[in-house]
Amino acid sequence: MIRSLKRLPIHFEAILFDLDGTLLDTLEDLSNAANRVLARNGFPTHKMDVYRYFVGDGVAVLMNRALPEDKRNDEIICTCVQEFREEYGQNWNVKTKLYNGVAEMLDALAAYSLKIAILSNKPDEFTKRCVAEFLPKWTFDIVLGQLNSLPLKPDPAGAKEIAKCLKISPSNFIYLGDTSIDMKTAVAAGMFPVGALWGFRTGKELLENGAQVLIERPQDILNLLDSNGCVINK
Repeated sequence: MIRSLKRLPIHFEAILFDLDGTLLDTLEDLSNAANRVLARNGFPTHKMDVYRYFVGDGVAVLMNRALPEDKRNDEIICTCVQEFREEYGQNWNVKTKLYNGVAEMLDALAAYSLKIAILSNKPDEFTKRCVAEFLPKWTFDIVLGQLNSLPLKPDPAGAKEIAKCLKISPSNFIYLGDTSIDMKTAVAAGMFPVGALWGFRTGKELLENGAQVLIERPQDILNLLDSNGCVINK
């Protein structure tokens, strides 16, 4: 089902996907890694659902949010970030999986004349590793993670760089994501923001930060494309 369907812009030519919380359910591996770091350093841990609101802005922000307020100094954060990178690097694919319906959505998208790309706040090398591990069946035109040369989302630089490389106007992109960060990125980049309700955050948050449409299942993106009159490959 599509919620809050509004008048659509000119025909879509590309879809830009967020990764964590949109294509991949990574929450359990992320929360387990962070909790192991906290416990090792004598700090209280958190329930997995709490991490829905900790993740999304990069590792440093994740650990800053997870630490007790009186322990959030540069030295402790730096230590925890390094330990998290090591911990998650060894256990990043234990519980991680595709969300239900993602495979079917990507299979169906092959019938449309669209470019598809991924933009993540994970480090670029690791983003590509995740895609190679969990999404090897599908060809993405660009996969881009965090680089020193580009600021993290919600800065729109990464999204605009992808549009530039694909030679497609940002206004012809759907941006599908599951957090306020994604919606803000889409709005700032001039893309069409679509909120994924199966991810880490609520529909209220997505709408408050610019979502034009909310979808309940990955396959619902196809209804949006059909409503927009997107061309199907012959």
